Amino acid sequence: MLPGSEPAAGGTGMFVPAATAGTVLCCMCGVSMQPNPANMCARCLRARVDITEGVPRHAAVVYCPDCSSYLQPPRSWLRATPESPELMQILLRRVNRPLARLRVSLSGAEFVFSEPHSKRLRLNLRLRREVLHGIVLEQTHPVEFVVHDRLCDSCSRAQANPDQWVAVVQLRQHVPHRRTFLYLEQLLLKHGQASLAIRVAAAPGGLDFFFGSRSHAARLVDFLATVAPIQTQTAKQLVSHDTKSSVYNYKYTFSVDICPICREDLIALSPQASRDMGGLGPLVLCVKVTNAIALLDPLTLRVHHLEEKKYRVYNFKATLTSKQLVEYIVLDIEQESPEISIDGSRYQLAYAQVARVSDFGKNDTIFTVRTHLGHLLNPGDHALGYDLYGANLNDDDMNTAMTRYSLPEAVLVKKSYEKRPRTRRWKLKRLPVEEDAANKAKGEEEKTLDEYEAFLRDLELDPGMRFGVNLYKNEDYRSEMASTVGDDIPTVPIEELIEDLTLGDNEDDEGEEAVEGNTHAGMVE
Repeated sequence: MLPGSEPAAGGTGMFVPAATAGTVLCCMCGVSMQPNPANMCARCLRARVDITEGVPRHAAVVYCPDCSSYLQPPRSWLRATPESPELMQILLRRVNRPLARLRVSLSGAEFVFSEPHSKRLRLNLRLRREVLHGIVLEQTHPVEFVVHDRLCDSCSRAQANPDQWVAVVQLRQHVPHRRTFLYLEQLLLKHGQASLAIRVAAAPGGLDFFFGSRSHAARLVDFLATVAPIQTQTAKQLVSHDTKSSVYNYKYTFSVDICPICREDLIALSPQASRDMGGLGPLVLCVKVTNAIALLDPLTLRVHHLEEKKYRVYNFKATLTSKQLVEYIVLDIEQESPEISIDGSRYQLAYAQVARVSDFGKNDTIFTVRTHLGHLLNPGDHALGYDLYGANLNDDDMNTAMTRYSLPEAVLVKKSYEKRPRTRRWKLKRLPVEEDAANKAKGEEEKTLDEYEAFLRDLELDPGMRFGVNLYKNEDYRSEMASTVGDDIPTVPIEELIEDLTLGDNEDDEGEEAVEGNTHAGMVE
């Protein structure tokens, strides 16, 4: 076979020459190239045709430093973090109109690093345009945006006078404790729902959130409806109006009432409610509260989820609350059934012999009760429960249940652990709540601290509660303190903790600049 020839096609022995691509010379520089309609190479084509002509290289964007939002003309403000897709969308809208006028298409864009304190935002745009008889040319085009600081309407109104609010959300729950608000506070911090509030003020029975816009308040109410059973009422008051332009200014009030049933409450169902729930109860425990109430029958391990609208039909109250829990000691326990899991929580029926801790040394009263905590309790353990044997109850549904059924002398709720003063390896963030210290009742401060400590202990015991809360590493915690914690006391695994951003002061100016750079880097992340 001759060199440079191809094998015979189909074995016929015919000579087939090798196919070669045709080339032409560039009409400008004479370089060999693939033929195209312009007969010019890519270098000469870029040198003579600029597809970015007319596309702006400089633009401006307005930024509100108080709420971290950008102005979207004419009057909209959109929240965006540095180098986020939201910020990219805001910046591209500033150059979309010139691109459409020049018939230039955008094929890509990316951020270019700039110093956070320089008040500059830089983008690299990849532009594409058809030139010279159907040839498509792509070129990179840098655009620099100058950031102008200006307060948005709501922030400007708040700085001029914090009382100039437009909408207020009055969050209330008629219970003798604040456990629900402590948990809701952490949910609001995790999801950033209270970040747009002008201020948060403590009120009798709840909190008041003040906003500079009605839409911000409505968004908070919508979020609360997804995490708690609430009932909402709205009202508005006319502040001023312009008869010529028909512009009316109102102040809006959202009254949000949280269901008074809390976790660990003991409830006596009425005969009607018990029948409607399939014979549940009549004594049930509230084991979980989201936008529905989870009721557990501790004698049968049946769970019923009651929505807020259905709850308003029965409108029952808690017979006994967590403030009335009594400490028992477990003398003996006998498992009745295997351990099961319901809605992510574990239960096991068992018979337990318990005695009140307060009766030790006074009498020999022992109760044999059926409990759902068979997987947790062992002889010698302590448990918290409701004392139905010695309680003075003033509840019609409970009186009806006592006459119709044989109720247990005690209902165990949870295992009790030894309370030890200790420093935890984790901590929580708090909302900046304004409180009226002058009108505080005597002992209110100690009561608040005790409720917060009880809330922290509940977080340690319940992984389900920790799922909706951000726990941060405590920098003040030392490993030597771990010896003060008992082996049987549950602790939070270190894998669930989040690093908290802390800024330290350095001695020299160079160190201070590094801290400032770290601050801006944290904001970008």
